[in-house]
Amino acid sequence: MLHSKEILIVEDDPVFSRMIASFLEREGATVREVENGLEGLQALRQSIPDLLISDLSMPVMTGLEFVEEVSVEYPMLPMIVISGTGGMTDVAQALRFGVKDFLIKPIEDISVVKKAIETVIDDANDDVRANDDFSQQWFKVCEDADHGASENELKWHLDALKHNPGSARELLMGLMPEPDSQQGAWRLSYHSLQSADANPIVLDYTWLMGGKMAFYVVDSASAGEDGTATTLMIRAFFNEFVRTQDVNERGFLTLVKRIEDAIRASSYASPIRAMFGVLNTVDNQLEIFPAGLTATVDSCGTTSLLHSAHWLGKDAIHSHFQYVDMGAGDARVSLSEVGLNSFSVDIQRIA
Repeated sequence: MLHSKEILIVEDDPVFSRMIASFLEREGATVREVENGLEGLQALRQSIPDLLISDLSMPVMTGLEFVEEVSVEYPMLPMIVISGTGGMTDVAQALRFGVKDFLIKPIEDISVVKKAIETVIDDANDDVRANDDFSQQWFKVCEDADHGASENELKWHLDALKHNPGSARELLMGLMPEPDSQQGAWRLSYHSLQSADANPIVLDYTWLMGGKMAFYVVDSASAGEDGTATTLMIRAFFNEFVRTQDVNERGFLTLVKRIEDAIRASSYASPIRAMFGVLNTVDNQLEIFPAGLTATVDSCGTTSLLHSAHWLGKDAIHSHFQYVDMGAGDARVSLSEVGLNSFSVDIQRIA
C-alpha cells in the first residue's frame, strides 16, 4: 500500500521524525523530512507528496499556521497532524482546516501510524470518500464501505481520548462551528455556558440547497465515558447523511435508525441524549426530532415543550417529529435538564 508513495514529514524532533521515516521507508515509501513549516512550504513547492504529516508544535512557524497555509494553497493534499496530549484545541482547529486524521504522542504502536496513513491515502484516491472528515475515516458509514480504520487504530484513538478527559472535552469544544452564521435571509446563532468539569453539549449544523438547514445537538456527558466516541460517531453519520441523502423526515428517520444500530453494535458507544432538526425556510417551519433531550421553544409569542423519553440508542426511532411555526421569523430552542450547562439556539429571519 505504501510502496512508491511519497510522504513529507514536518517535525522539529529529529529522533521522532527519523523513527517514523525509517518505518515508512521499510514499508516502501519515499520520505522527505524537514524541521519546520517554512521548510515544509519550500519542500511542497518542489514537489507535491501523496501525504503530509506535520507536528503542531514547531519553531519558526507554528504547526497550525503551516497547516492553515497548506489547506489554502494545496486543498487536495491529505494531511495528518501530530500533537502531544493536552493540545487538542489546536488539533480541533487543524481538523476544521480539513486535516484527515491526528496522532497523539507518545506513539507506542507504530502500526497505528501505518494504518492511519493507508486509510487517508486510500480515501484520498477515492473520489466518493475524498471529502470525508476524520470522524468518517474512523467510523465507516457509507453503505458499501468495506475498508477504513482498523479496530486497532480506532481503539488507539478512542483510548487516548478516554484516558485524557480534558483533551477529549477540548476536542469536542474545538469542533463546534462558529457561534453565528447566515445563509440568505436567515441567521443561526447559539449561546453556550458549559461546565469545565464535564463533556459539553455539542452542536453542529449545515446550510443546504433548497432553503434548508440541518442540525443536531448532543449531550455528550450523558453517555458517560463513551460520550466522546458516541458524539464523534454521530458526527460521522450526520456528515454522510447531509452529503448523500435527501434531508427530509424519512431521511432523518433512516439516519436515526442507522445510528442506533451502530451504537448497539459498537463496544465504544453508548445510548446518549440528542436532538435532530431541520429548518425549512420555504415552508417557514422548524422540524425537531427529540431523542432524549428536553427543550423549550419560544416562537410566535408562545412557549412549547419538546420531549421524548427515548434516548438515541434506546429506541429513539419510536419518537416523533415536532413542528414549530417560523412564520414570525424567529425561534429560540433552549435545553433544560442538562446539569450545570446552559445552551440555546436562536434562528431568525433577518430580511
